[in-house]
Amino acid sequence: MQQSDNNQPIGNHGKRIAVVGSLTQAMLNFRSDLICELVAAGHQVYAFATDYCEQSQAAVRELGAIPVPYKLNRFSYNPISDLWTSWQLYRLFKQLRIDISFCYFVKPVIFGTLAAWLAKVPFRVAKIEGLGRAFIEPPQGAGLRCRLIRRVQVGLYRFVLPKTHQVFLLNPDDYQDLIHHYQISIPRLTLLSGIGTCLHRYPYHPPQLDPIRFIFVGRLLQEKGIRYFLQAAAMIKAQYPGVEFVVVGQPDTAKGSISQQELDDCVASGLIVYPGLVSNVVDWLAQSSVFVLPSYYREGVPRSTQEAMAVGLPVITTDMPGCRETVEQGKNGFLIPPHNVDALIEQMRYFIDNPQQIDGMGRHSRQLAEQKFDVVKINKQIMTALNLNTIPVAEPTKVES
Repeated sequence: MQQSDNNQPIGNHGKRIAVVGSLTQAMLNFRSDLICELVAAGHQVYAFATDYCEQSQAAVRELGAIPVPYKLNRFSYNPISDLWTSWQLYRLFKQLRIDISFCYFVKPVIFGTLAAWLAKVPFRVAKIEGLGRAFIEPPQGAGLRCRLIRRVQVGLYRFVLPKTHQVFLLNPDDYQDLIHHYQISIPRLTLLSGIGTCLHRYPYHPPQLDPIRFIFVGRLLQEKGIRYFLQAAAMIKAQYPGVEFVVVGQPDTAKGSISQQELDDCVASGLIVYPGLVSNVVDWLAQSSVFVLPSYYREGVPRSTQEAMAVGLPVITTDMPGCRETVEQGKNGFLIPPHNVDALIEQMRYFIDNPQQIDGMGRHSRQLAEQKFDVVKINKQIMTALNLNTIPVAEPTKVES
């Protein structure tokens, strides 16, 4: 889905591309394939993140990119702090003579694109991977503060997105909201099917059936549904003590994250297996039966679900924007209403009582992953939309410390 504009395509020579995100973990886990594609095509990539350490900088350099640290407060609503972020990025874009800014996540999209516009970066790209925390619907409904933040975010999108040359969205609900409901003008828009996952790194494995094992993978935020997962686990364990529950991830600094103490208590009681944040998530998925994400977050398309589907797991997730793109009801899993623990327990019991359904649904998940979430196909879409063909390497510009 593309809207035409009057912008000329990017010229066929080496580009200096700023890939602007927030955390290095997301940069390395979710952007590495795209960065490698850009580098292989002969472009110089500068990877902007906020929490670099020596090890993560080395990992980015191994991809062929140059790490660029900057400061951004992910959860602050202080306009002075956010404008300072834009000022930093403006100076870095000018210093590095950036040709293309590629910003993803809410704050980098808003304040990175603003900086790129002020710095007269020739081609500005925004990748909106879900509308974020301001658009979640808690069980008690969105409060006044949440509604106010949502209005501010929409206002900032309305100001910034018309200054882009290309916007990528990941699900049709976000398209409907931004374009039709909020009537935001976007010069050129492409709807992708997700971030994508590497099918070679996440090969198919027959699901684990003895014991039945449910797995949650993701940031341990309340809105990702971790507490609903734990509530359901407690109810299921009382009836089926042999069923296992695995939680992979770590507590977040955001408000509403589960605490380490809560996790420790769950482990001590035998409720869950908790390996923490792991580098071999594919191994944990391969040793599981069913993937569960009871999220009420405004997802783009959850990467964790795409990875689980690639490995061949059935999925239980919510009928929410982004999440619903990963399930064909009754074929590779089940969609449940958000905030509904009883529905979650019912679908978990279905797999416990009908383990013969797990393998077939898991195979269907793999087929959907191959059709919709192959990162090679998605990155090709991105490269084609930006007209970034194979060309000679641009000479890198040194980043001042």
